[in-house]
Amino acid sequence: MPDTPLTVTIAIPTYRRPALLQQTLEGLVQQDYPAEQLEILIIDNHSRDETRAVVERFAGARHVPRYVLETQQGANFARNRAIAEAKGEVIAFGDDDILIGPEWVREIVRPFAENPPGRVGAVGGEVIPVFPEGCPPWVAVFHGPQAFRNEAGPLRPGQVPMSASLAFLRRTFGELGGFDTTVGRKGSVIFGGDENLAIRRLQQAGYEVWFAPAARARHQMPASRTTLRYVRKHAFDSARSRVVGRMREDRERGRSSAGYLASRFVGNVAKAAGFAALAALSFVVFCPDAARQNLVRSWRSCGYLYQIARSATVRV
Repeated sequence: MPDTPLTVTIAIPTYRRPALLQQTLEGLVQQDYPAEQLEILIIDNHSRDETRAVVERFAGARHVPRYVLETQQGANFARNRAIAEAKGEVIAFGDDDILIGPEWVREIVRPFAENPPGRVGAVGGEVIPVFPEGCPPWVAVFHGPQAFRNEAGPLRPGQVPMSASLAFLRRTFGELGGFDTTVGRKGSVIFGGDENLAIRRLQQAGYEVWFAPAARARHQMPASRTTLRYVRKHAFDSARSRVVGRMREDRERGRSSAGYLASRFVGNVAKAAGFAALAALSFVVFCPDAARQNLVRSWRSCGYLYQIARSATVRV
């Protein structure tokens, strides 16, 4: 890395998870990075709990976090507020439930520092799901590391690293715009696709998006995320977000979404019915785990169908 490290802003959006945020901050303030080159922003997305008090507990840390309140509900509103507040040349985003080692910032910044300026627009770190309270086998099949590649290097088009461990060259937001606020988590709505549009814009503009497996973040999944109700809702909302994100991209590129919507609708009618039938069959033959998995897959297809139908009457 260069003699003078890049300046970095760590940005953590948070909403009503002070206990998990406490654990995340314990790793953030121990980063092996020069204090004068690093700032930590905690963007409170209107939690109305003890979130601010948790941040203030670290006032004596080596890297002191700064509390920022963002009242517009939505993770991407919080990320865009972080962009406006950030001073670093690189903005490293993380979730409020990640556990990281002291090398995380150094490793996620390395591709920016070791390549010609402006070549790398974003770097994703490895995200490893962990289940402190245990994980039912039927849920585990839906989770795993991203594992895009074994060594640091550029990703292929279509490979999108998770926002739980994802850094951007700050200047690209001024060139290409911020995060898409029509997707991403908003309170209890579990929309996904937070990072999709930002990554696609970078790649279309000629920037490389890298994956740095050494920038590891363990993503905590509490027991509340292993229930059938939650997993089904997550699948439904994530499918909806893919439709919304694709339509937004098509509008930006001046192309019609009609073909995409039609093909997705037909395909997911068949999938929804097929997976529902498999779920019923699995239940009849006393395979409850398979029944749950197929029910979730059917519900994901229902999410596509719901959003496609909604998009026909409501502009998103």
